[in-house]
Amino acid sequence: MESRFEHLVCLTPDEFKRRSELSNFRWKLLAHGDSWFSFAAQRVDAHANLLEELVFSQPTFAVSCAGHHNALRRMVDLEGAPDFVRLLDGEAVWDGILLSVGGNDLVAAAQVPASLPSGEITPLTLRLLRKQTEWGPPSAGVSRYFSEEGWATYCEYLRANLKHVLSLRDDGPNKGKPVFMHCYAVPTPRPAGAEDASGPWLYPALKAYAIPQADWAAMSRLMLSKLATLLKACAADKETYPQLHVFDSTQVPIAPAALGSSGISGDWHNEIHLNHSGCFKIARAWSLHIEAVLSGKPLVAAAPTGGRGRRGS
Repeated sequence: MESRFEHLVCLTPDEFKRRSELSNFRWKLLAHGDSWFSFAAQRVDAHANLLEELVFSQPTFAVSCAGHHNALRRMVDLEGAPDFVRLLDGEAVWDGILLSVGGNDLVAAAQVPASLPSGEITPLTLRLLRKQTEWGPPSAGVSRYFSEEGWATYCEYLRANLKHVLSLRDDGPNKGKPVFMHCYAVPTPRPAGAEDASGPWLYPALKAYAIPQADWAAMSRLMLSKLATLLKACAADKETYPQLHVFDSTQVPIAPAALGSSGISGDWHNEIHLNHSGCFKIARAWSLHIEAVLSGKPLVAAAPTGGRGRRGS
């Protein structure tokens, strides 16, 4: 008999406080992260949300601290998120923690200009892109535009932040609970900002560094693939990052946006946010990965092929 999958029920911290009966749920999760997780109406109407497309074979809810005004812009914001820290380190015991982090930090690193306000050149250790006079040989491909020195700085920053998150987890009753992270789909750099006037993000950075447009898509893939490799390497280091589980979203087939497009294109709503079809594809694959860990055994049933998530059901 085919398993019946149910959408993840998403609750805000306030809604969680008001719910007196949650015993009918098999798994309860705590979530926080960037705009890929934010489920306030303004966000969902604007693009889409990964949490609301997650499905499980048994009733599952998540308390998400990634609200419209509380989406993480940097990983270091985690400690400054009182709801998340209180729920992680308080009396509640969770079956797992869902995190959507690292993407904003990567974008911010790509946006660092080549020159400081003083006019001095920004050290390569503090930026991800190289200006024209610093480009390597054409034989290096798009790596010629990339600052490995800056990437080393980013890696050190991300590893330290991940260790900090796991230390917060292990300070209380949720010690050793699995932490689930996703990688990011590869966006097409293009002039497609959000409705709130933020963005575009990678597009102006690549233009500022005079990187040829023909190499933009490959440059985006290089950066997102390096981030995925970094996150997976951390998850593989079980001694340093115990119970960290990373799902490689870059391996999920996503329809790319057209280069130069300024609106919805392919599986993308804007330059760095997926639309509902894109979130659907990644979330359904990630759901199987999460449930396999929660249940302690691999799943054989397939996720459903349609539907939308639920909030506060």
